[in-house]
Amino acid sequence: MRVIPPALERLIGDLSKLPGIGHKSATRLALYILRRPAADAQKLADDLLTLHGSIRLCHRCFTFSETDPCVICGDPNRNPRLICVVEEPGDQIAIEKTGAHRGVYHILHGVIAPMDGIGPAELKIRELRQRVTSGQVDEVLLATSSTVPGEATASYLAELLKESRVRISRLACGIPLGMDIKYADEHTLAKAIESRQLIKHFP
Repeated sequence: MRVIPPALERLIGDLSKLPGIGHKSATRLALYILRRPAADAQKLADDLLTLHGSIRLCHRCFTFSETDPCVICGDPNRNPRLICVVEEPGDQIAIEKTGAHRGVYHILHGVIAPMDGIGPAELKIRELRQRVTSGQVDEVLLATSSTVPGEATASYLAELLKESRVRISRLACGIPLGMDIKYADEHTLAKAIESRQLIKHFP
């Protein structure tokens, strides 16, 4: 005997396809939507329907935006000569929350992962090289993750751009703020040592 109504079962199936959402979470979300007023469900459906029609890629940095250029690329208070390279728009959002970066961005839309069939041609690397070689960039900050694909992508970009007359920097990584050193894993601790900064120079 079927306990779950077909319409609800279809919604659970759709929600469970989202990243990080298992069957239990999808069921909980579907039941929550069902308990809300029909107007709320209709608004959610309308927002989903208009999403692809409203969002596009910024032609400069390739982030998701409703305007072209996006609000960051079009902001005269940002430094267009400093480009922060990230893997995905979500990484850009995380960096923006810190308020520490006042330059612009370049979204790769992934990392180099040969095992998954993703090479440089599948990413926005050619466009990055064009921006860097335009003569209007002073520094490229490689802010890919410290995963194996992220490190491989950063190394590839550093090698690709080394002939250009711009500064190539890498996002530092290491011991998280507030962590006791003895609890850090070997990889994190090694990265912290490699990314060490000079405090004072003694002649």
